Amino acid sequence: MAVYTEVGDEELEAFIAEYDLGEVVSCKGIAEGVENSNYLMQTTRGTFILTLYEKRVNPEELPFFLGLMEHLAERGLACPTPIHGRDGRALRELCGRPAAIVTFLQGMWPRRIQPMHCALLGEAMARLHVAGADYPGRRSNDLSVAGWRPLFDACKDHADDVKPGLADELDSELATLERDWPSGLPHGVIHADLFPDNVFFLGERVSGIIDFYFACTDSLVYDVAICLNAWCFESDGSFNATKARLMLSSYRKVRPLGADEMRALPLLARGSAMRFLLTRLYDWLNTPAGALVKRKDPLEYLAKLRFHSGISGPGAYGLD
Repeated sequence: MAVYTEVGDEELEAFIAEYDLGEVVSCKGIAEGVENSNYLMQTTRGTFILTLYEKRVNPEELPFFLGLMEHLAERGLACPTPIHGRDGRALRELCGRPAAIVTFLQGMWPRRIQPMHCALLGEAMARLHVAGADYPGRRSNDLSVAGWRPLFDACKDHADDVKPGLADELDSELATLERDWPSGLPHGVIHADLFPDNVFFLGERVSGIIDFYFACTDSLVYDVAICLNAWCFESDGSFNATKARLMLSSYRKVRPLGADEMRALPLLARGSAMRFLLTRLYDWLNTPAGALVKRKDPLEYLAKLRFHSGISGPGAYGLD
């Protein structure tokens, strides 16, 4: 159960009184999600998501995230929209935590990813990038290449406890990524965590994109690289070029990718694998027994990192 802060009835009633949302009918914790405490809240005027932002989220960055969701929703992207209180504020405090209410989105995330999902994802991701092009806010990607060495340094002494030889392999890979990381690619707002559990579907359409709390300003094609890793590998670790081709072709119908972006894609996918490997490794080594968060296996992304390390160009992914 990924609810870190329990909300009492009296606190909730006082909080909701600041909004024009009617009376609370029910408020239940949502088990999914690892960063914040989320509640599914039913009131006499509708269904909403109440989020309490926990310690891993910098409160000073919350206006960027909430403003981005409003910006994207205004441009037709299906994403949660912050609800403003009677005083005009969307962000306030509940139980000693920054908190906000956003709209509820219908749909389910896919437990078994089909090629159709990848095609629909590609279009939705491109629409997100286009809609965010004129968003005035900026946030650096703290989990890009400059942030990986400090993460590795925090893990390296115990990395070989997870897999013998892991520390040396990661050190070598990091040196390559730091040396060759591309610059000058088209930049803009990216989601940066567009995993299947953050994309909702209703039938054959994307009904919503959620969880923008890693969103940042970075190379747009880096989002594509993250999705290659998150959506296009099968449970046995094999890469599905059909899924990748569908995702990329749908993306390019909305936002064309330049030749420089396509050339950079294998290295960016390699870097994406490194990013999620390192954050998973850190959590694997530092999450105490009995914690609410279920640890994710970092070695899944070691296999993906090794796959991308052997790729010389986008053609090896089945792409032109």
